[in-house]
Amino acid sequence: MDIECIPFDKTGYFSDLICDYLDEKESIRPFYHRFSKLAAFQEQITEKQRNYPEGHRKILYNSLLSQYSSLPAPKKVRDNITLLGEGNTFTVVTGHQLNIFMGPLYFLYKIISTLNLSNELRQEYPDNNFVPVYWMATEDHDLEEINYFNFRGKKLQWNREAGGAVGHMSTDGLEAVHKMFSLEVGNSDNANRLKELFRQAYLEHKDLATATRTLVNELFGEYGLVILDGDDAALKSLLVPYVKRDLQDQLSFDKVRLTSDALQQLPENYGVQVNPREINYFYLTHGIRERIVLREGRYFVVDTDLEFTEVELLAELEAHPERFSPNVVTRPLYQEVVLPNLCYIGGGGELAYWLQLKSAFEAMELTFPILLLRNSALLITEKQYRKLKKLNLKVTDLFMPQSSFINKKIREISNIEIDLTPQKKMLEEQFRELYDMAAKTDASFLGAVKAQEVKQKKGLTRLEKRLLKAQKRKLKDQVVRMAAIQNELFPNHSLQERHLNFSELYLEMGEDLIPELMKSMRPLQLQFLVLSY
Repeated sequence: MDIECIPFDKTGYFSDLICDYLDEKESIRPFYHRFSKLAAFQEQITEKQRNYPEGHRKILYNSLLSQYSSLPAPKKVRDNITLLGEGNTFTVVTGHQLNIFMGPLYFLYKIISTLNLSNELRQEYPDNNFVPVYWMATEDHDLEEINYFNFRGKKLQWNREAGGAVGHMSTDGLEAVHKMFSLEVGNSDNANRLKELFRQAYLEHKDLATATRTLVNELFGEYGLVILDGDDAALKSLLVPYVKRDLQDQLSFDKVRLTSDALQQLPENYGVQVNPREINYFYLTHGIRERIVLREGRYFVVDTDLEFTEVELLAELEAHPERFSPNVVTRPLYQEVVLPNLCYIGGGGELAYWLQLKSAFEAMELTFPILLLRNSALLITEKQYRKLKKLNLKVTDLFMPQSSFINKKIREISNIEIDLTPQKKMLEEQFRELYDMAAKTDASFLGAVKAQEVKQKKGLTRLEKRLLKAQKRKLKDQVVRMAAIQNELFPNHSLQERHLNFSELYLEMGEDLIPELMKSMRPLQLQFLVLSY
């Protein structure tokens, strides 16, 4: 693949907060621990090794053995699980929802970023072991965000009723999605491989968590990716002391709220990604995942008949920790409690809410991980690249809003001058002379001169717009072709990675897809990638 790099802040698709974080802007410095540079990992290793209890490591190791007991794990995965039992082994983690057939393309990029960073750390710090981990968001209950994937502009959707944690959900009904996909994908060797991947994962397993683990393991197991399900009673037992502090003291709420206020008070006015609740846990049982709220000294589970005194709820926590499910504010904390983790790799939105959490980690006396923005990429086929060349377009042009992009290119290719900026400047010079004359004659004329200047400038602006519109009509063929190639590469006027499913690329590249992406993506490069293949 040919690689072109674009600074994230030049794409127009990343928030000011994330761009300023990547630039290590001083105002952001209080909201993270160590910046995502290779040299920073030495101190992170030392600190995490000091703060991660060996007892946690044993429970993690045994939980992974149990979770993989019914899944044929490749040797590299088994070896990595064994390494996690050793005191000099650390993890690099990404997390994601259980999107059907891996959902949008960036699911793939998150995992590849995690694998590649683990490899870089092994080379830089050979005295330690580094294990890439995918944390499955099995406890999430927002089915509408994960029950579909896009293929060639069509939405292939799993139609079923939502209820409780998605990882528990039966895979019933996914036969229809497999049938629709099979009709769309064709019968090439790569297409048949995709159909078989879907069938093995979703039609041979009874719940969505097992199906997702099977699919991700099939695609990434040979690289040693360890897949972890946090919906695990043994792992949840490690979280009990932290849940108590949230239930009794609302510690996460207080700390995250203060951090959020501090972010909002910065001159940049970043805003916040998440808002903490007084209690940041759900009550989780089969078919139910509902918020726990405190009212008049009693704890209630929203939209159910369940209620507890404080003593009863703490007893429930001790007896059944698996029934307490972290929300978006406390899930990161759970991850760092159970894993010997150094770095979390996520998208811009994820990192934005992680930047709200550092003070809560400090209050809980937990090491805050290094935060790394995952790789992002635009993939362009050779045919599409030829189209760009023929239209004399630069890839960077395509990142502009379509109206601005088209207007810019029409001005460039037009055989008449559409930009009337020189005429406006000339007009301003003429009016400066009139202002001088008015000031020397009668200052009351200044308002009339100003009104005339505004009127004439507006006239030039209207004329410029009419000229541009006329040229668009005249150059309609170029306009249509430019809009078409941008729409191809930026579906729904958004980043390709947010809409395309990996299957469209797999059809063309087959088993070369993941190795080629792994060779092209460098997680610590911190630039947007344009990959031509």
